[in-house]
Amino acid sequence: MKKLAVIVLIAASAFAAAPKPNPDQVAVESTVLAVYNLISGPSGQRDWDRFEALFAPGARLISTKRKDGVVTANVMTPQDYRTKAGAYFNDHGFFERPSNNRVEIFGDIAHVFSTYESRHASADEKPFARGINSFQLVRSGDGWKVLTIFWEEEDAAHPIPEQYLPRR
Repeated sequence: MKKLAVIVLIAASAFAAAPKPNPDQVAVESTVLAVYNLISGPSGQRDWDRFEALFAPGARLISTKRKDGVVTANVMTPQDYRTKAGAYFNDHGFFERPSNNRVEIFGDIAHVFSTYESRHASADEKPFARGINSFQLVRSGDGWKVLTIFWEEEDAAHPIPEQYLPRR
């Protein structure tokens, strides 16, 4: 009986000590995950109206390219991204998901450093690309909107640092 009481006390204290999730962090991560889910899928259309609704007015998506040691940025509006990526997605499967997120929130701004993996099919064992999406979000009313997504794909000379990879 004494052993059972000790086990119950240990279990109860572990349960009570579990931190409650921060509602802002949950909402920010849900918004980021919604972006991943809306761009991911088999070949065909995406729900672009829902995608664009996740973004704040004036939002930008910025991809980087490195050539001969020079980094260039391609700045797009959500509508520009819809046009460019939509043409590709119509004919190709694309599944991107986060493998690790670091979330920072201060007042009405949030930053998510999100390590991603891209696959042609959801069941592909290995990604064809990995990199980091840097999401900046702003509180808008009672929710969060994406203000910027700035991303860079890893390459042989610039692998993802260990601290941004999932803990195994």
